[in-house]
Amino acid sequence: MITQPVDIEWMFPRHPRSAGRARVQLLRQAFLWHVPDEATEIAMLLLSELVTNACRHARAPRDRLVGVRCLLLDPALLRVEVTDASEDLPQPRRSAPDDESGRGLELVTALADSWGAHLRGDGYIGKTVWFQLKL
Repeated sequence: MITQPVDIEWMFPRHPRSAGRARVQLLRQAFLWHVPDEATEIAMLLLSELVTNACRHARAPRDRLVGVRCLLLDPALLRVEVTDASEDLPQPRRSAPDDESGRGLELVTALADSWGAHLRGDGYIGKTVWFQLKL
């Protein structure tokens, strides 16, 4: 039984393959933390959306990395954070039925128990977008 927050971090290049690589890392960690399968699947989908957004939309040099941090805050709450070097906070939008993209934050809003975004502090550049899932 976990009695204190547990966390792990990874860094990925701003590349389209990074979303898949982040999903694999999260899947492995969720298994070690005994996260229920349904919550793991949702977390992997939402992580993929946030990493994809960071790779596609962050206004930052290509050599900047995307950070992913997963925290098991207690046995019943998983928090996932994605950090990039852009200070542009995400703006949710409504996608038309025929739009081929733009549904990432809609999915996060619909499936996460809570989510948000904030600029990084303490002299760090960029922002963090996060979501939480009750397990």
